[in-house]
Amino acid sequence: MTGVQRLKLTAAVLAGTAGSAGAADVEVLHWWTSGGEAAALNVLKQDLEGQGIGWQDMPVAGGGGEQAMTVLRARVTAGDAPTAVQMLGFDIKDWAAEGALADLNAVAAKEGWDAVVPDALKAFAKDDGKWVSAPVNVHSTNWVWANKAVLDANGLSVPETWEDFTAAVETLAAAGVTPIAHGGQAWQDATIFDAVVMSTGGPDLYTSAFIDLAAEALGSAEMVEAFERMAFIRAHVDDNFSGRDWNLATAMVINGEAAFQMMGDWAKGEFLNADKVPGQDFLCFRFPGTQAQVTFNADQFAMFDQGGAVSGEQAALASAILSPTFQSAFNVVKGSVPARTDVSNEAFDDCGKKGMADLAAAASSGNLFGSMAHGHSAPASVKNAIYDVVTAHFNGEYDAETAAEELVTAVEIAQ
Repeated sequence: MTGVQRLKLTAAVLAGTAGSAGAADVEVLHWWTSGGEAAALNVLKQDLEGQGIGWQDMPVAGGGGEQAMTVLRARVTAGDAPTAVQMLGFDIKDWAAEGALADLNAVAAKEGWDAVVPDALKAFAKDDGKWVSAPVNVHSTNWVWANKAVLDANGLSVPETWEDFTAAVETLAAAGVTPIAHGGQAWQDATIFDAVVMSTGGPDLYTSAFIDLAAEALGSAEMVEAFERMAFIRAHVDDNFSGRDWNLATAMVINGEAAFQMMGDWAKGEFLNADKVPGQDFLCFRFPGTQAQVTFNADQFAMFDQGGAVSGEQAALASAILSPTFQSAFNVVKGSVPARTDVSNEAFDDCGKKGMADLAAAASSGNLFGSMAHGHSAPASVKNAIYDVVTAHFNGEYDAETAAEELVTAVEIAQ
């Protein structure tokens, strides 16, 4: 039996348990609205259509998902929760704590999710022993994307250290090239800050500051240095960065208008959607100084309680998401790597293979860390407090020392 046949059979069996009303649509709230993201999401839509399940699309633009969560809160408050919602990290745990999410244990047990989903993902996908969401992927956030032709034209190779990176940036600036493509939105600023903090102080600083939320780490000399490095980056983005969506910054690199972008591996989907080839047209590498670490987030679809047992359509959606066939097909397009450990890397390009290898190595060596910027190291209230300080500093409101002091205060108040 093929993977698709198995999915169809599973869907038919599960749908049969949902009553005699027949198949229905699934309404899915998400923020995958860029070209590469939409192409990846279409893989899931087609999978469900092949099972006779319709798709009601509810896209809410905004790459970090904040706007989507605002819309979701309004829908739930009105008693009209969607069937499934794209979520990240602590947002899942918060909704589970409210008792709003459906129980997926029957699907998970039938298909053996516990044996193939990494513990770092299960920490968010399960609540009090109950599966409440289906992980779609694992994104790692500490990537740099580069236009190979731009680097070659300026005699530059992949920077290994922060000092290599600053030298490359200064070479590009002197040549009249925009060194860094960036979108001035809080979550994008924080995505860079994740990598800069890890590069500056290593796992000890990252863990103490963003997971333990220790005041001595948040206000340390190393954190001041991290803010100084952010100021260097700010000095080498173009003047029109404010408010720019992340995929438009990626397009600058694709089109040779900028050399580097620091962004999670969803950026690769944009390169692929533009028919660019890794190693030939663009380069992917870890942020200098973080080669041994992986900071991650994982997109998951949480199933909202519709007033009873999980519906056949919800169960079929969850089953489709975790199937090895879908995990490979989706993540090849999305730029991420599978959320289960038993998927072959055969269909993945060089960047995808590197991502899978890096994830496995980091998981086994204890160097896999939830991304602060993407809601996987601390609750949303703390994340948002850090956002405010990082963005204020990036926009020139604080110097580095003041920013570190403000970080301590903001996190203390947010807890």
